[in-house]
Amino acid sequence: MLDLDTIAPDLPVLIAGPTASGKSGLALRIAEAQGGVVVNADAIQVFSDWRVLTARPSVAEEARAPHALYGHVPGDTPYSVGRWLRDLEPILAGSERPIIVGGTGLYFSALTEGLAEIPETDPATRAEADARIAAGEREAMLAELDGQTRARIDPLNPMRVQRAWEVQHMTGRGLASWQDATPPPRLPLADAQAFVIDAPKDWLDGRIERRFAAMLAEGALDEARANAAGFSETLPSAKAIGASELVAHVRGEMPLDAAASRAVTLTRQFAKRQRTWFRSRMRQWHTLSPAEEAA
Repeated sequence: MLDLDTIAPDLPVLIAGPTASGKSGLALRIAEAQGGVVVNADAIQVFSDWRVLTARPSVAEEARAPHALYGHVPGDTPYSVGRWLRDLEPILAGSERPIIVGGTGLYFSALTEGLAEIPETDPATRAEADARIAAGEREAMLAELDGQTRARIDPLNPMRVQRAWEVQHMTGRGLASWQDATPPPRLPLADAQAFVIDAPKDWLDGRIERRFAAMLAEGALDEARANAAGFSETLPSAKAIGASELVAHVRGEMPLDAAASRAVTLTRQFAKRQRTWFRSRMRQWHTLSPAEEAA
């Protein structure tokens, strides 16, 4: 168990970890013990339309401590790391100590290493990129990127490929080039207490399966029914793992066991990419065991 007495109550806390590793429970425990506001650093939990499926804190958990940047963006509204930093700014400048928790490594690297001031994607470029991704052209879009950018992004993550393609298509300059012209970070790592949960595959795989079953029991299918009428693969919030499968089920297009099995598989694959990213990019962070921190 992490000794909270070792955490300075006046310094920001950063907690990263793969999906289902127990990081949100740790953040809440710190907030209850020491005060502070729990701040979301997960690119999918910002959206309003999938609370259960994206494992956002429950209403009861939000009542135990202040929370920020959860579910504050409509599901049809594009959201970027740059906008997250702008939304985070008043929290960093406020009076409550932030406890920033999530699984989106890019958010943490932008916060602690700096973020290039890349222009927001214009509507025409976004529409073209959305259409190509929906048509299954991720690999073709990846091939159109410059070599430096291809080497730097996750080639299997459609969201990352799309963003890189949008930047290059719109500005004529590769994403890697923009990133190399990076201003100073808003919160240098030396000014925060940074923890990353290192979750072994075997431990996490079982937890992911149990958590998805719990999501179904807690209302994920009701969310799918509520979202089914206007659901499209091009919606920003449609990137929530399991959303497409559960919507297909409630539309009568897929049995529930097949939808659940597919969602669990995709979540495990996503967790593997997260673990790889954290181990590569967060070597200076203090490593925690998930057996100690998971609820």
